[in-house]
Parts: sequence; structure tokens; C-alpha cells
Amino acid sequence: MRSWRGDRLAMSGHALEVLEFERVLEHVARRASSDVGRARVLALRPRDNAESIVRELSRVAAAMRFLDATSSWGPGAIPDVRNELAQLVVDGAVLDPIGIFRIGVLLSSTRLLLKEMSAHPGGYPELATTTDRLFERRELEKAIERCVDVDGTVLSTASPELKKIRDQLRGAHARIVRSLEKYMANLPDRFLVPDASVTIREGRYVVPVRREGKGEVGGIIHDESQTGATLFVEPPMAQEAMNQLRDLERAENREVRRVLGQMTERLSPDRDEIMGAFEALSDFDSLYARARTANAWGGTPPRVISGDPSGIELYEARHPLLIEAGEGPVVPYDLVIEGDERCLVISGPNTGGKSVFLKATGLISALAQSGIVPPVGDGTKLPVFGSFFADIGDEQSISQSLSTFSAHLANLSALVGEADARSLVLIDEMGTGTDPSEGAALSRAVLEELVFRGATTLASSHLGELKQLDAPGSGIVNASLQFDTDRMEPTYRLIKGRPGRSFGLAIARRLGFPGQVLDRADTYRDEGAASMEDVLARLDQQENEVERLLAELAIERIQTERQKSDVESRELTVKKAERSAEDRARADARRLLMDARNEVESAIADLKRAVDAGASLDEASKEARRRVEKAAGRQKVDRAKLTRSKKGRHSGAAPTTGESVRVRASGARGKVVSVRGDRVQLVVGGLRLEVPAADLEPIDLPGPAKRGGGWSGPPTKQARIEVDMRGMRVDELGLALDRALDDAVFEDLEQLRIIHGKGTGALRQRVSEVLSNDARVRDFRMGGPTEGGAGVTVAVFRG
Repeated sequence: MRSWRGDRLAMSGHALEVLEFERVLEHVARRASSDVGRARVLALRPRDNAESIVRELSRVAAAMRFLDATSSWGPGAIPDVRNELAQLVVDGAVLDPIGIFRIGVLLSSTRLLLKEMSAHPGGYPELATTTDRLFERRELEKAIERCVDVDGTVLSTASPELKKIRDQLRGAHARIVRSLEKYMANLPDRFLVPDASVTIREGRYVVPVRREGKGEVGGIIHDESQTGATLFVEPPMAQEAMNQLRDLERAENREVRRVLGQMTERLSPDRDEIMGAFEALSDFDSLYARARTANAWGGTPPRVISGDPSGIELYEARHPLLIEAGEGPVVPYDLVIEGDERCLVISGPNTGGKSVFLKATGLISALAQSGIVPPVGDGTKLPVFGSFFADIGDEQSISQSLSTFSAHLANLSALVGEADARSLVLIDEMGTGTDPSEGAALSRAVLEELVFRGATTLASSHLGELKQLDAPGSGIVNASLQFDTDRMEPTYRLIKGRPGRSFGLAIARRLGFPGQVLDRADTYRDEGAASMEDVLARLDQQENEVERLLAELAIERIQTERQKSDVESRELTVKKAERSAEDRARADARRLLMDARNEVESAIADLKRAVDAGASLDEASKEARRRVEKAAGRQKVDRAKLTRSKKGRHSGAAPTTGESVRVRASGARGKVVSVRGDRVQLVVGGLRLEVPAADLEPIDLPGPAKRGGGWSGPPTKQARIEVDMRGMRVDELGLALDRALDDAVFEDLEQLRIIHGKGTGALRQRVSEVLSNDARVRDFRMGGPTEGGAGVTVAVFRG
């Protein structure tokens, strides 16, 4: 298995130059965090080993996942320590403080990356070759931190002896300065320099004195002022102290060198591991830059196909330099070349994007084979090319006496001689620069030769003859980049299987070229070419019409789906209403039964009380019978109403236009629009329905809502579990409370919260009386602190 570094293509440097491959690498390299990472990115080149390409792209994909999972993480500094590590193998070598500090920074960055990677165990197996070389030497890292700082200074914490010497040095410096200041204070004023102080010259402490005081002061002159009027003298009394100071400085230097040597020896055993960590960090920085670039481009790792490089599938492909330019959204293109298609001839007008298309396709393949995720979408499949060839742009050379055509010929000659079945060939503006007929003949021969050799070729041309090479079994396929004929602007949409129009005369007319000249030019066009242009124009028009119709159809489909969703939603609403209507009917039936039973029980109770009180049995019986018959009559009427609501409108009462009705089956309410025999059209919630008249029943429109106290019925669950009696008179409360108790029993509630307020206590007393005499109430109590306290009574029903 070849390594990633060992399978570079022996490809034409000219092709990379034409594709501006280096410019793209520079944009990728800018996203690295270190110089060594940038250098690694700039050194990337296409490889031709499919296995290593897949492995490298999978490593970049893992780095992309790593960045997504650690959005707040940033790589540490990666100093280039290769020179320092090379010195570690030399006996007696001593690293300088900056070199040791740089190794310490590398150890810190290694530890931090290892820590971040370890936080996601098993999450990035593709990066094992990197993480396996990371290690942690925290004690060594701390020792370096104690030894040197970022400025390359050996710290006093490096050793106790060094701290002792430096403490002595500070004391010696202070003593010399004090003694010299005292000495200056005793000098005659005529020898003193105004505002002078002790200073240093040539590493020695000196005092500034006037020249005329030289003889009196004595000592060694180390410097003088520019005018010569001031001398900087080291007095005899300071020379001995300075010599002692020099001894301490030499001791300091010896100790510093000893500390550095000791630290160098401590680093030497870990030299190979440190080198491995440096390589791992550099490698990861390159992956980091490529992952950030893929995210910035919106790229997806393509599927790399090994074996015969036939067939290309590009989806949402874009030119990376256009993305980096940041001048607005880049229009993507799709390209599918089948296995038996060897040559794609792209035609169309100038400024239509043909050159950009060729370069983008070549760059995408070259980048993928270099381990860089190109700006492509999901589903992209790329073969592995063994070589790249490109002839794009004006490449005339004055120094070599080559015209544009001669330069193109030189490139074509090279690629025809070297291209094979594993080559990607890109040719722009084929056949230009010479007689059109000869250019077309030469271009056809070149394309046929490349097809014969099996090379994958993408060529652009304006020559009509090349548009006619697309034939079954030829291996050559026409393609064009769509052009907006209304705005005379390119759309950059690739259309395969059809040649493009040149639009030369149309563009000239749009730019204001003299009309009479263009009319004359139109008469000179070749009839065959003109006929083809007309056919292509009609195809463009028909295609635009088809696209318009498809767009309208898509809109209609969306509207239909929305209406379907609305209908389904309304159907659910109707079904819910039907269930609600059935529940109401059952509740009404239970209510009728309970009312009748209560009335009978009340009549019987009154009869017993009358008999016990000595009243006439006959009269009491008559009164009880009258009440029972009256209750039975009400129940009969109510049952008739309930039956009509279940069976629908009575056949003798036909609905009228504008009448409000209810659909018996669903309970949905609507208004009658028209009546046709026994069929009625009505509007329900914005929908027009047609139903049999027998399925409808009339309803009364709701009147204005009552205000103030009183019980308004149970519209919601919250209203059913409590009743508000505040504002009512005592004589009104009994009947309202009885109805509320009935409804609560019918709804199978366990308890009812009766709000009567505190006030004078009359309502509360009346509530207690009613509840005490109601056999359905098991118990009742005053409301708790969270239920309303003394202003509420809670009635608990029997199970």
C-alpha cells in the first residue's frame, strides 16, 4: 500500500497552472492556524491511488464532524521545532531558551488536542493515525514553564542556585548605585553636571562629571558626551564592587547554561515522541484547514470510484474561486457523463460560462484527488484520473514566437501524444485562430483520436461542424450552457444532449450594432447553419414554454395539496362534531330521565308529609298525581324534541333559503343557500355542502350573552365543575342550584364547587339547606384556602 505522500501524479504542471490550482490552495491554506499547517496544504498535489484518496477524504470528513461537535474549540500554536529536535541528537548540544520554550508550547498544544479528542472516544477512528502520536508530558511541560518564558529569558525559578545568584546580583547593583550616589553628593559643585545621575556605560556603573574635574575624580573614563564637556567616569572606589558584580554575572551565566543543558538532556529521551507529536499537529492543522474550507464551500465528500475512470456525476458543483470571491451566490451545475460517453462538446455564446465550467470540472477532480473536499453536493461520484491536460485561454508567447493558434497546436500535440484512458482532457474554444474549415477538420480529428484513446474529454467550441459529431456509438455528446434570450444573459445551467446557439448576431444587435449591417450579415449565413440555429431557437422556446407550464403545474399541485389538507382537517372537525352531538343526545336523555325521577320522588315525599300532617289522603293523592302527570307531559314533549333532533327535520317543515340549520349526523351548523326538491345546499364553515332535507333540523341563533350572576350552563369542563351563585337572591338560588346539581350528576362529576361569596351568609346558609336535603349529595364542606375559603362550598356526590 502506497503512502499518501508517495502516490503523486506525474501530471502536467501546465494543467495545474491553467486551472489556477495554486490559487485555490492558497485560499485553503489561509484557514490553517500555523505556518507548518499552511505549508502542508500548499504542498498538496493530486494522487492517483484510489485507496489513499478515499482514506484522506474520510479523514477530512472526520475533521468536519470534529469541528461540528466542538464549535468553540480552536487549535493551539504549532511552532516549527524541527531545528531544535535535530539538535537533541547531537552530544553536548544545549538548546537556547527560545527553543526550549517553543517545545513547551508544542507539548501544551499536543496535550490540549489529545484532551479534546479523548472527550469523544471512538468518534473519529479515521483520525487514529493522528491521535496515536499525541501524548501528554505534564511534568515536563511544567518544568519548561518554570525554566523559560516567551521572551527567551531563563527564569529564576529554574533552579535554587540561580535564584540565589540573582538575589545577590540585585543587592550588589543596589549597593554600587547607593555608593556612587553618595560619592556624587560629596563632589564639588564645579565638577557636577546639572540633573546628572548614576548611569551605565559599557556594562559598568559610571558618574557624569565635567571635564575639568577629571584629575580630581580619577578612575577610568568609559565614555564622553558629544560635545566632550561631560565625562562618564568609573571612580576607583566603585571598581572593586564592579569586579565582584562581574564575578556574580559570570556565575549567573554558568548556572543558566547548566540549567539549559539539564533541560536539554531531559528533553532528549522524548525527542522521537515530540517529533511524532509535531507531525501529528501539523497534519491535523492541514485537516483543520481543509475541513473549514469544506464547510465554507458547502462541500460534501464525493464518492471516489476506483478502476476504469469512465463516468462522472457532479451535483451542485461550483467553481471554488467564485465562492471565495464572495460576490454573491454562485449558480451550481450538474454534470453526468455515462460510462460509454467519452467526449462532451459544449457550445453556446461567448460569456456563457463555458471556460468557467471547464475549469471548475477540472479543479473539482484535482482537488478531490489532492485530499480536499470540493464544492459539490450529495451523490457526487468521481473517477480517479491518472493525468490532467488542459488547453484553456490565450497562451500566445512572444518570447517563443508563438501565435495563439501555434500555442494551441503545441498543447493539442502534447495531449494527443500523452493522453490515455485514465486522462481528463479540457479544451476551450477548440478550432479557433485559423481557417474555420481547417480548424473544424483538425478539431474533429483530435476529438476522435481522444475518444479512440479512451480519454475523458470536455471541449468547448463555436464550430457548427463539431455539433454534428453527436451520433450513436460515437462516444461524443453535445451539451450547452443555457442562455436567457430575453435578458441576453447566461444562466449557467448545463443542458446535455443538445448543442447551444452562438447568439452572435443577437448579442451584437442588443449592444446597438448598426441594424443594416446585421441584416446584411444575416443574409450571408450558411443555410445549414441558419437552419440549425432556427431549430435550436424553436427548441429553446418550446423548452421555456414547458418549464413555464411545469412551474404552473407545480403551483397548482401545491394548491391542490393544501385544499386536500383543508378538506381532511374539516372532515376531522365534522367527525368530532358528530361525536359531540351524540354525547349531547345521551346527556339529554339522561337529563330527562333524572328530571322525571326527581319529580316523582318529590311528589311521593310531599304525599307522605301531607298524610303525616293529617291532610286528606284523597286531596294529597290528587295533588301528587297531578304533579306526576305534569312531569310526564313535560317528559313527553322533551322526548319528542329529542327524537326530532335525532331523526332530523320533520318532513312537513321544509327548510327555506337563508335559514340556519344543523346537520343531524355531525352537529355542524350552516345556512341554507338553495333548496332543490328534497336536496338542500348549505354553507358550513366556508364549504358548500348538499345534503337531504331530512338530515337537517332548524336551530335558533344564539342571543346576546347574559351578564351578572346566575348559572349559564356547562359549556366547558371548567364551567361544569363549578357554579357561581353570587348576585342571586335567596329565593332564586334553590332552583338554580338544583339544575347545577342535576348537570353535575349527569356529567358524572365527583364534586361541584359552589361559589356564593361571604356577604351576610344568607346564600351560604341556603346552599347548605339545599345540599342537606339532596339525596345525591354524600357530603359537603367549606372550600379550602386554595378553593375560595368561606366564600365557597364544595359538594361531594355519592359514588
